[in-house]
Amino acid sequence: MTLSVNDVLADDGYISRRLPGYELRQEQLEMSSAVANAIQNGEHLVAEAGTGVGKSFAYLVPSILAATQRKKDEPRCRIVISTHTISLQEQLFQRDIPFLNAILPVEFSAVLVKGRGNYVSLRRLKGAYERSTSLFETEEMQQLQQIHQWSQHTDDGSRSDLGFSPLATVWDEVRSDHGNCLGRRCPTYDDCHYYKARKRIWNADILVVNHALFFSDLALRREGASLLPEYQVAIMDEAHTLEDVAASHLGLAVTNGQFSYLFGKLYNDRTQKGILLEHNLIECQQLVSRLRFLVDDLFDRIDVWRNESGHSNGRVRRPLEFENPVSTDASELAMMIRQYASKLESEEQRINLTSNADRLDGLAISLQSWLKQTEDEAVYWVETSAGRNRNVKLLSSPIQVGATLRDELFSQTKSVILTSATLSVGKQDFSFYRDRIGLSKANELKLGSPFNYKKQVKLILAENMPEPGENPGKYEQAVASRIQQHLEELDGGAFVLFTSYRMLRSCSQKLNRWMVEQNRMLLCQGDGVPRTTLLERFRKDGNAVLFGTESFWQGVDVPGDALKMVIITKLPFSVPDHPLLEARVEKIRENGGNPFTEYQVPEAAIKLRQGFGRLIRTASDSGTVVILDPRIRTKAYGRIFIESLPECDLVIS
Repeated sequence: MTLSVNDVLADDGYISRRLPGYELRQEQLEMSSAVANAIQNGEHLVAEAGTGVGKSFAYLVPSILAATQRKKDEPRCRIVISTHTISLQEQLFQRDIPFLNAILPVEFSAVLVKGRGNYVSLRRLKGAYERSTSLFETEEMQQLQQIHQWSQHTDDGSRSDLGFSPLATVWDEVRSDHGNCLGRRCPTYDDCHYYKARKRIWNADILVVNHALFFSDLALRREGASLLPEYQVAIMDEAHTLEDVAASHLGLAVTNGQFSYLFGKLYNDRTQKGILLEHNLIECQQLVSRLRFLVDDLFDRIDVWRNESGHSNGRVRRPLEFENPVSTDASELAMMIRQYASKLESEEQRINLTSNADRLDGLAISLQSWLKQTEDEAVYWVETSAGRNRNVKLLSSPIQVGATLRDELFSQTKSVILTSATLSVGKQDFSFYRDRIGLSKANELKLGSPFNYKKQVKLILAENMPEPGENPGKYEQAVASRIQQHLEELDGGAFVLFTSYRMLRSCSQKLNRWMVEQNRMLLCQGDGVPRTTLLERFRKDGNAVLFGTESFWQGVDVPGDALKMVIITKLPFSVPDHPLLEARVEKIRENGGNPFTEYQVPEAAIKLRQGFGRLIRTASDSGTVVILDPRIRTKAYGRIFIESLPECDLVIS
C-alpha cells in the first residue's frame, strides 16, 4: 500500500478520522508536500511556517512515508530530526510520533537519541560502589547508594529516569564513557543500557536529537568518528538558532575548573582520596600537586592580562606569549599513568586509568591550541565568573560557520530541511539566513499562519518616546511609565521582554512598589528562580507580569488568557560587545559590507518576530503586542521590522 501526504493530512485522511476536531490546514499540506518532494529529489529546503501551521506533522508524515515506502532495491532512508528545545523534543517523541505510529498503516521505529554520558554504566557503578570510601564524602556516598538502588529496577538507565539530579562528581564516576568502556568484553555488556539504546538507534528509521548533539556529531565526523549512524535526511526544526549552536560546538572551551575537577578524581591531598592513591602512585600524586599550582598560576596570569589588556569583553586578538608548563606536565602525567596501566592484569583497572590519561591529554592539547590560536578564521576570548570558586574560561569559535556547514552538512547529506516560524526578513527574503549558514542552493517556501492576526492581535507602536541611544536614563524612565500605563488597562497576564538584565532590573525597581499596591505578581528572570518555575507560576496565576530577557523571546508557549499582552521594551539589536559578534561585524566590514544593514538589522528583525510570536499560540488566543522603541517608526530600517511581522490591527499610541 502506497500512501501520500494527502492520504494522511487531507480532510478525510487518517488524522481526521482519529483526531476529533481536526481541520485541514492548507499551509500544513503545502509544507508537507514540499518536504516530501525535497526528500524524494535529494534537495535542500528552507521552509518558514507561521505559528499554527503544524510544522511537526508537516515534516513527520513525509519522513515516515519516505523511510517506510522505499522500493526493495533502494537504499535505506534514515532520517534525523533535530530540535533546539527540550519541550519540542518531548512533544515529538511523547505525543506526535506515538500518535502517528498508532494511526498509520505502516511500520516504523523512532528513537529519542541521548548522549552517551546520559546513561549509567553498570560496570563503573559497581566499581564505584565497591570503592566508595576511597572516592567520596558522605553526601556523595548517599547519592551513590540511591543510584545503585535505582539501577536494579530501571529499564531506561538514563539520568532523566533517575528522579533526582546527582552531583557531577558522582555521575562522572558511574556514567557510560567511550574512553572507559570494555565493549563486548564487559561483564555487564548484555545488560548495558547504553548499548541497548545504541542497537535501537542503529535499527531505527527516525532519530530525534537536539541541535547540541547533532553538531557534536558533526564535529566528531571531522575526526573520523561519529555519535549517530549514517543518515540520508536531516530535518532541523527551530532552525533559526542554527548559526549560534553550530558556532558553540565547533570551537574550543577550556576552564581551570575542568583541570581542578580531573585532578580531584586523580588525587585529593585534603581528603586523601583518588585513583592514584588506590595504586600508590606517589610520583604521579606529586605531579598532580605541582599541576594544581601551575594551573592556578597560568589561569591567574590570563585573568590579570584580561583585566589589564583594555579589552573589556575579554577578546584575545593575538596568541598569548605565556609559558605553558601545564600542557607539558599534564602530558607527562598522562604518559606515566599509561605506562603503569599497561602493566596491570586487570583490564578494568587498566582502562579506568587510561581514560583519565586521555582526558589529561585532551585538556593539554586544547589549552595549547587556545594559547597559540592554531585555528584560522576563529575568534578567541576569556570569560571569568566571580565568587568563591572563580572560574576562568578560555573560549574560541569560528567567526563564520557557513563554510563548515556547506562542506560538512549540506554537501554530505542528501536532503536537509530547515524550518522555523522565523527565517525570513521583511516580506519574503531568506538571503540573510542562507548566507549565514552557507546554503547556496535550496528550494524556498514561506507560509503564513492560519491564525487571523488582523482580528486576534492589536499592535501598538509607542509615540512620543525618547530615543534610547540619545538619553538612556530618560528612555528607561519613559519605558517604566508606559509599562505601568499598559498594565493598568490589562485584564490578564503580560510578558515584558528586555534586551538586557540591567534595564530589566532598573524597570523592576521602578515598578515594584506599584505592583505591590496592585497586588499583582511580578516575576523577574535573573532572581535565581529556574525558567520552568517562573513559567509555571505565571501560568497558574493568570494575571502575573513576567520580566524576561534572551531566553523568553523564543521557545516559550503560554496559550490562553494567562498571556494577553507582550511588551517589547527595545528593538533586539545585538550590541557587538560580545567577542563573537564583534568579530562577525569586523569580518563583514573587511569584506566591504555594512554590518548594521547586512547583519544587525536582519538578525534583530528575526528576533523581534520571535518575541511577537509569544502572544498567539492557538486560533482562540487574542491580545496586544506593544513595541515601545520609537525607532521602528522614526528610522528608515523600521520598515523592515514592521514588514517582518504579520499584518495586525495597527495602532499608534
